[in-house]
Amino acid sequence: MEESNRVPNHIAIILDGNGRWAKKRGLPRNMGHAEGAKAVEQCVYNCADLGVKYLTVYGFSTENWKRPDEEVNALMKIFRVYIKKLMGVAKKKNVRVLMIGERSRFAPDIQEAIEEIEEVTKNNTTMTFIFAINYGGRDEITRAVRKIAAKVKGGELETGDITEDTISSNLDTAGVPDPDLMIRTSGEQRLSNWLIWQLAYAEFYFTDILWPDFGMEELKKAIEYYNGRDRRFGAVK
Repeated sequence: MEESNRVPNHIAIILDGNGRWAKKRGLPRNMGHAEGAKAVEQCVYNCADLGVKYLTVYGFSTENWKRPDEEVNALMKIFRVYIKKLMGVAKKKNVRVLMIGERSRFAPDIQEAIEEIEEVTKNNTTMTFIFAINYGGRDEITRAVRKIAAKVKGGELETGDITEDTISSNLDTAGVPDPDLMIRTSGEQRLSNWLIWQLAYAEFYFTDILWPDFGMEELKKAIEYYNGRDRRFGAVK
């Protein structure tokens, strides 16, 4: 692909606007989340077709537990259905699936489904799809610091040897390159505790489009915006 039309190696997306999408149509919020799940499925297809190597989406944050019980329970039901569909998508497109975040709070059947899809797809090579559930950037960094502290305490690591690579290798995304492009839908322009460490040099693209309406055309617009950016990583060209 020509440099002027390069596809980002790694795209990260904050899936925002499901509830507002439903409200605009006089539908319950749960319908918006269901449509949002379909949009995620299609986005995996689209990114794989375009040659994106890594796609990370923010599905459920550590803060989302504060939502009404009815909505949280509905989200869990949707996730149970969605993860089964994702298995079929992964098989069809040769996609590897990873889940990041603290999973112990989820019901045992959801944890088992996560482990199964990671195991079944671990050798797939077309694209890696990373789904963040019960994820928070600060929580992730806190857990990484605890891991590093334990290694120092155990004599495996000297404090003077701690580098940026040490931190990166103890995050949930260890082994995954940092995102090149971060997309947030629905008009909000903030990170919302999302991949705080990993997005240090990403390009940010904000759109008013609500997530269920974010299809291939909108994805291409985001990539076009990315191609218009001058990525210097702190240097001078």
